[in-house]
Amino acid sequence: MNMTEGKAQNISSVPIDGFSNLRITSLWTFLISVQWSEPWLTGLLVFHVVCLFLTVVTCRFYRAQICHFVLMAALVYSAEYLNEFAAINWRSFSEFQYFDSKGMFLSLVYSIPLLLNMVIIVVVWIYRTFSTMSELKTLQLKRKARREKKEKHD
Repeated sequence: MNMTEGKAQNISSVPIDGFSNLRITSLWTFLISVQWSEPWLTGLLVFHVVCLFLTVVTCRFYRAQICHFVLMAALVYSAEYLNEFAAINWRSFSEFQYFDSKGMFLSLVYSIPLLLNMVIIVVVWIYRTFSTMSELKTLQLKRKARREKKEKHD
């Protein structure tokens, strides 16, 4: 085996970037072109449903919600590495090479749903903060009114 045969073998083992030459004119047409019946995509959908369920359930448990938020942030952070891994190993779990060098597909189907869950959590935190501030202000005004009433009677 000479040097060129070794290189050809190595080059063929790396998947071709399937989307680099594809001009995407519409996000909708891109998403329609995906074969959503593949088992790994079904599993990803189930994963996102579970994440949304956990986001809703943990609204009442602040510490659990913080852990859930940090875990999702770590998953989004790792998306680039996951995309590289999936681009190399796509043949073992997928019929098509969806994983482009820019990570568009993984961003759309993996990162954006996680980020939306994180936005929901941040909105819940902001709502709780405003609610707590309102309660504190109400208590402060009640105490002030009691003090003034007590001073008038004295």
